[in-house]
Amino acid sequence: MTEKETVKLRGFLGLCHRAGQVILGQDACVDLVRREMAALVLLDETSTETSRKRFRNACYSHYVPLYGVPEGLIAGALGRSGAMVAAVRRGTMAGKLEALLPKEAVIERKQLNFPNEHTDIAGVQA
Repeated sequence: MTEKETVKLRGFLGLCHRAGQVILGQDACVDLVRREMAALVLLDETSTETSRKRFRNACYSHYVPLYGVPEGLIAGALGRSGAMVAAVRRGTMAGKLEALLPKEAVIERKQLNFPNEHTDIAGVQA
């Protein structure tokens, strides 16, 4: 992630936090993901393997993208020392934040597979 991308991401994440769209803390973030109210989860790259596995599993099973961010970005953007994980609520701000995140920051992303409109129930093309 370049310095310019980091500055933009830090600024917009702080704006999301001031708008009340960011949830902090492991338990609160996992709860938001499980209630399917989270659009994306940001995880500090220096977090423990246990935390990474916990969020990878929760995000994978609920189709929420999980992004790794540089060390201290979450804590610096939100003004909370020690913040390692943040979940962003669904909405337009989450979409803009996701657009600012580089593709290589994705840790886990599972897409919903919708059949196209030209297939029937059995999956055979009409």
